[in-house]
Parts: sequence; C-alpha cells; structure tokens
Amino acid sequence: MGQLHSKPGRSPGANGGGRRVYALLRAQLADGTLAAGARLPSTRALAADLGVARNTVSVAYEQLAAEGFLDTARGRAARVAAPLVTAARSAARARPLDAARLSAFGRRVAQMALPPAPAAPAARIDFRYGAVAARDFPTLAWKRAYQAELLRQQPHLYYAAPEGEAALRQALPGYLRRARGLNCTAAQILVVQGTQQAIDLCARLLLEPGNAFAFEDPGYAMARHGLEASGARLVPVPVDALGLETGALPADAQLRLAYATPSHQFPLGGVLPMGRRQQLLQWAQQQRSWIIEDDYDGEFRYGQRPIDALQAIDTEGRVIYLGSFSKALSPQLRLGYMVLPPSLVPLFAKAQRLAMRHAPVLEQRVLAALLDSGAYERHVRRLRRENERRRSALLGAIERHLPADARVSGSAAGLHVVLWLPFLRPADEPRLVAAARGEGIGVYPVSPLFVRPPGAMAPRPAGLILGYASLTLAQIDEGIERLARAIADVTGA
Repeated sequence: MGQLHSKPGRSPGANGGGRRVYALLRAQLADGTLAAGARLPSTRALAADLGVARNTVSVAYEQLAAEGFLDTARGRAARVAAPLVTAARSAARARPLDAARLSAFGRRVAQMALPPAPAAPAARIDFRYGAVAARDFPTLAWKRAYQAELLRQQPHLYYAAPEGEAALRQALPGYLRRARGLNCTAAQILVVQGTQQAIDLCARLLLEPGNAFAFEDPGYAMARHGLEASGARLVPVPVDALGLETGALPADAQLRLAYATPSHQFPLGGVLPMGRRQQLLQWAQQQRSWIIEDDYDGEFRYGQRPIDALQAIDTEGRVIYLGSFSKALSPQLRLGYMVLPPSLVPLFAKAQRLAMRHAPVLEQRVLAALLDSGAYERHVRRLRRENERRRSALLGAIERHLPADARVSGSAAGLHVVLWLPFLRPADEPRLVAAARGEGIGVYPVSPLFVRPPGAMAPRPAGLILGYASLTLAQIDEGIERLARAIADVTGA
C-alpha cells in the first residue's frame, strides 16, 4: 500500500493529522489510485506508515465509511466501496444543456445574451458606469450605526416581515418627500435586494407570454432582459434629447407596462419635461397599464435642485417607483426599495416572501438609523458636490484632449455622460474599445444598449458611455488623454 505514503518532507503531525489523512485518502479515491474493491491497510499499519496516532487513522476511516466511500466491519479490512469519480462528474457538468428539460422561463433565460461580466483584470483607469468610489463610502457613520444595531438586544432571531424592516420603511417617506417630492406612506414601501430584484418581481407579477411592454430605446439592458424573461413582447420606444418620446407610445391592448427613467434617461441623459410626463401618465391611464419609474440616480443633479419624481404627480396609482442605495452608498450593498400603488402591496409582499423571505435585516436597520439621524442626507449632499467636481473635470478634459467635434450628452445629472464621436461610426466602437484597453483604460460602447438595428433609426455616430463616480480628478484627466491616443490610433490621425 505504498500509494498511501504522504509526500516526502511533510509529516501529518498531531495537529490536524486526521484532516490530512482524510484528505489524502479522498484524493486517491478521486484520482482512481484506490479503485473500487481495493483493500486498505489496517489502521495500525497506516498509522505507522504516516507517523500519526492509530486513532487519527480510525477517525478518517470512519468518516469515509459514513460518506459511503469505504466498507468497514469489525474484524475485516476496510475496502473501497465507491471511489470518487471527479473526472466523470466534470464531464457530466460539461454536457450540453437539455432545453427540453427546462421550463419555458428557463429556456428564455438560456437563450439570452446578457451584458458581459466585468473584465478581469480591470483597466487601470476604468470609466465603468454604475461604479462608485470606495473612498466615498461613509465608513465611520456606517460603522457606528452598524455596531449599535449589532449590540441591540433582540428577543429572538427569526425571519422578518417580507415588506422590510419597519424602521426603514418609516424613515423613507420623509426622506423621499424632501429629496424626490414623493408623497407616499410606509405601507407602500417594499424593501428589495436592489433594482434588479424589483424588476424581476414586476416581470413575474405583471407580465406573461402574449403581453407586451414598452421600453426606452436605447435603455438599461439588464432591466430589458429582466422584463423579457417573462415571455412578454418588447416594444421599443425611441428616445431623444429630452428622454422617452411619449408621443410614440402605441395604443396596444397587450401593453401591460412601460419602463422609463424620466429623471435621467439611461444612457442618453435626458430629463423628461412636464408635458411628456403628463402624456405618459395619460397613456397609462387609458391603457390601464403600469409604469416602472427607475430613479436610479435621481439624487444627483447639478446646478439646480433634483427634479421631482414622476410618481409625485401620479394621481391614479399607475407608477411603480424604484429607488436604490447603489449610487449613494454601494452597488455591493444590494438594497433598494419600491414605492407601490396600495393595491399592489399585498401581492408583491407575498411574492417577496416566496422568493427570498426578506432583504437583509441588519443593513436595513443601519440605513434607518442613518436616515433618522440625518447622516445619510449629509452624505448625499457631500457626494453630490464631489461628483460635480468629477463631472467638471471630465468635461474639461474632453475639451482639452479630444477632437473639437467630440460632443457630450447627459451631463446635467447622474454619474455618467455619453461621448459622441462624429468622425467614427457605430461599427468602429469595438476597435476603439480595444485600442483604449491597450492604453490601459476601460470605456464602454453605447451601441449594445439600442434595441433597433442601425438601419431602423436615423444615422448616428459612434458613442461611448463614460462613468466618472469611481475616479479621482487626476485619473479622469489622464484617462481622457489616453483615450485621445486610442482615438488617434483608430482614425489614423
């Protein structure tokens, strides 16, 4: 049984010896060194071989027998019952997915081409939209509130209400009234694990195959895919400099909802004017449809007060408002909220309970404490000033380093801009992104966010989405200077 010797120079020792003996046997069962039916040495012999106590080997044998890998009996040598077949299992995992065994929902998800995951390693200077600076997180305030909530005595630990923690739901209406003009009650709020989960709930509860939904074109791809997973038909609605072209919304009996980003259209940056907001609400009333208002970065508007949310002027209960802490705190926190029409609250709470019980409780209580103390609003004001400086640095760098005919849209609000390059075509975007990566910077093309093919729209130039909330002023300037070199490489200038 020489195959059971440990590697030279490594004695299992007394501390952790049982784990090492177990791991040694498992490895040799896995790679086939110990085949089915093979006889293992006695515990005394293997202990002497490995230089460990006999009881250490006995414990390892007993564990393997309990897991079904060894057959053991008093007075008989242990034998291999069923070796681990790691290679075979890996091969099984690599087999093609059998779509016939999936649900209709599963087949739709399997066929989706989702946006690529973040590149690894990340670019040295990354203009990734949706990213925020780790140094901006209110670490000290969060730590104090977190420790206080962690030490707070609870009578017991059990599942919480699916709607969310009462303290957070009671703190949010006052903040939303001050910051976004909303008029809502705690009873209308459902705390979720980020906007994506809110969109998934809307898709599951409000759409089904045979229905249709209106969606901004271009628009947020992950929201579009989340709604498409329901099997409903996508109806793209064009966007201009002001946002959703509400006059283009069709009168279709199958249209059950419309998705919009009226406070800062993603990605082009338009702010929907009051006339179009009224028209959108009238359309929803006539269609008996819902409107998903994704207010993903509405707190960040520069030079003037953030414009009130669409929900603030909804008198018919047609707007489902989605709010997020991802831009003001961190997308890794995975906490957001919905302000629902009262009629939808019981249904959405039931679905939340079925899907995930509730969002993380401790973090909800910490957020409630920050809202109650005013620390969250102070943080948002400070962050707005900081991001305004970054935005100014970006616009200045574009003016200094890039060709004169490069132009920017969507800079009045939010945490990103769209950079249009009239001397390049949309088909040139992949080459430009690759050239920029060669310069050590990450930039992102706008074309994947369009639904309609280029031939179905008015001609447009190449475009890049540049997020700036995670960068320093120096990184922004250097990044745009490097982008200028990438542009020169692609154009041959």
